Amino acid sequence: MKHIVPVVAFRTEEEALQGLSGLLAGGLPVAEITFRTPYAEEAIGLCRKRFPEIAVGAGSVADAETARRAISRGARFVVSPGLSEEIARVCAESGVPYLPGAVTPTEIMRALALGISTVKFFPADAFGGLKALKALSAPFPQVKFVPTGGVGEADLGAYLSCPCVAAVGGSFMMRGNVAENCRRILKICAGVEDGSA
Repeated sequence: MKHIVPVVAFRTEEEALQGLSGLLAGGLPVAEITFRTPYAEEAIGLCRKRFPEIAVGAGSVADAETARRAISRGARFVVSPGLSEEIARVCAESGVPYLPGAVTPTEIMRALALGISTVKFFPADAFGGLKALKALSAPFPQVKFVPTGGVGEADLGAYLSCPCVAAVGGSFMMRGNVAENCRRILKICAGVEDGSA
């Protein structure tokens, strides 16, 4: 089953509670809480305490210290926009999966050298979208991609149908009724799985 990773940014406790409740009610118990706001670290801790069934991770992690803080708050995975050997080391020491950004053959080869075979492809639309992913998967058949950035509900099915895509990340489900959006998105995922999409 392919996965959807909601990429979220919370500014307040109220915002976090509302968003996380919506994801859970909609059947999508995953949240990549990005360090794009000062509240991110607290939001990760809040999620672990109030919504232990949600697989919470830290996103937009740009340095090792932020990775350490996120993991200490309970992040179960760490995502960064680019590839950092220091972050990779912190995650490996903590036994936490690391998803680095890699969009060029050189970056992908660096990730593979670190033992990482699933990478974030960000921003997906700016770097060529599905066409680029298919081209990159030819020399790197062992690599799985998680495209994020510019991917929306309209092209979700096409991305999920691509064999080299492990999951799709985005914030498109966070606008409007989150629970309703998640249910609709899960139907798209189910359609891809059974071939009806």
